[in-house]
Amino acid sequence: MRARVPFILMAATTLALTGCGGGSGSEGGGQTSGSGSEMALIQPGTLTVCSDIPYPPFEFEEGGEYTGFDIEIIRKIASGLDLKVAIKDVGFEGLQSGAALAAGTCDIGASAMTITKPREENLDFSKPYYDSLQSLLVPKDSDIKTIEDLAGKTVGVQQGTTGENYAQENVPDKATIRSYPSDAELFPALKSGSIDAVLQDLPVNLRHTEQGAFTIVQEYDTNEQYGFAVKEEGSEALLKAVNKELAKIRENGTYQKIYDKYFSEQ
Repeated sequence: MRARVPFILMAATTLALTGCGGGSGSEGGGQTSGSGSEMALIQPGTLTVCSDIPYPPFEFEEGGEYTGFDIEIIRKIASGLDLKVAIKDVGFEGLQSGAALAAGTCDIGASAMTITKPREENLDFSKPYYDSLQSLLVPKDSDIKTIEDLAGKTVGVQQGTTGENYAQENVPDKATIRSYPSDAELFPALKSGSIDAVLQDLPVNLRHTEQGAFTIVQEYDTNEQYGFAVKEEGSEALLKAVNKELAKIRENGTYQKIYDKYFSEQ
């Protein structure tokens, strides 16, 4: 998809920020007889969500609360299940490996995570909720026009991502791949000249073109789809409920409204 979103990203914290007013409370429906006991939640009545923040436009902090495309979708799903929501900021590596969910840190992961066979060895995924592309971002005056031009150059990626995998499989042998924990370190490295290009998800790179200093020179259709992740064993009821609510918000137009808020076709 071609995506662009106008917003100002504020600094991320590691606090679990929830509720419309921010702070340490939770949001969503009150606990009822149908509020999730059969789903084996780590905190009854609350859907605890792990996300690697910031990764705009999918997850970021704004005005003292966590928001973004993924976060709004998962909150709507939780609301339909009469669950409150608690968001925990965790590293992507621990999330995509399944370690954070297996350790009981959270019930579900919502973090722009591509469904892949290696990840499915340790995680179960919801039905896909977003189709994505990879892309190559460079400074406006760069002589890099294609991925082949990275020979002798350094390209930055986020560790543990499908962008990193794509770079490892497709950049020239003489290119250097440098991995960073998140976009919060990756993009500043490009701005400072520590790396020559960034290869990562298109919507995230598009945000970095808004001021005109950087441009996307190539997009790569990798047939990627994002899914919400749960631990492989013991989350069957939760996964079934999430898929049911995801289907509902697609059918009633809620999904499209959230999508249109964050993305528009170029």
